[in-house]
Amino acid sequence: MTEKPRLIITVDGPSAAGKGTLARRLADHFGFEFLDTGALYRGVGLSVLRQGLDPADENAATAAAKALKPEILGEPALRAEETSTAASKVAAIPSVRAAILNWQRDFARSAARNSGGAVLDGRDIGTVVCPDADAKLFVTASLEARADRRVKELQARGETAIYARVLQDMQERDARDQGRSISPTKPATDALTIDTSDLTADQVFERALAFIATKMKA
Repeated sequence: MTEKPRLIITVDGPSAAGKGTLARRLADHFGFEFLDTGALYRGVGLSVLRQGLDPADENAATAAAKALKPEILGEPALRAEETSTAASKVAAIPSVRAAILNWQRDFARSAARNSGGAVLDGRDIGTVVCPDADAKLFVTASLEARADRRVKELQARGETAIYARVLQDMQERDARDQGRSISPTKPATDALTIDTSDLTADQVFERALAFIATKMKA
């Protein structure tokens, strides 16, 4: 019986670029464990909001990160736009990122050991969390394409979504994610960047598989 390859695959990129869809599909394809690291920050943001506090408040956000319980990661409220915005704010706080960092690294090591591999998606997985990952992908798309996708996603969930507002929120989120001093969103030097603006999900998947295949042979 052929042994499964032990791989850690990272999928980074901005909001609504398609990294989550790709990461989940890769995990299913290889039979690896999957972690949406953004859910950890959304969990922190949601926890702060439920306390009636400001997600940009360092003390409140750090306390929430240290007290984060796995149960909150399965809540539907995690996908709300308000929670997503809060997540971007708490993610800009260094002490929050420090509190989450070891959790993510432990997951990657444990998954690779127990399941043969791990796929993690986020903003800084290939650059900071798992800099020694076997295959790194950076998934991006134009701001307009991402805003259009987010509007459709929100409307599909029955939420009211105005394109201009979503576009503005996304611009602000990009500025926070890319401009923070700690772990800014950017491709790792050895990552394959895939612009999904004009690609189908299947095309993105095939490009990712071809790249990962080169790493498995190395």
